[in-house]
Amino acid sequence: MEYVVNCSPKVLFNRLSTASGLSEWFADNVLVSGKKYTFMWDGTGQEAELVLKKENLIVRFNWLDDDSYFEFKITRDELTGDVSLLVTDFSDEDELEETRSLWDSQVTTLKHLIGS
Repeated sequence: MEYVVNCSPKVLFNRLSTASGLSEWFADNVLVSGKKYTFMWDGTGQEAELVLKKENLIVRFNWLDDDSYFEFKITRDELTGDVSLLVTDFSDEDELEETRSLWDSQVTTLKHLIGS
């Protein structure tokens, strides 16, 4: 999924790659121990490992309980200068609409936080 965000890649990257940034929009709380991130929702945690991080470009987490991952990639259009957030996530076919709706909601919160 692709979302246009009106902010600098640096500001966006901070919200995608730090525990404090992620807990503002993605999860209720985020705990970090080395490369292991525990994302808390409604008192329940789900663990992921940070497997890829390139400053102001990309962040990828592998879920520890299955073989899937989610990824945030930041792009900038060379002509317009527009910054976009590309979200890659996996879901079962019967959960596709629900997953898309959840990301739309989460990214709307993110955009509100950064004033986009």
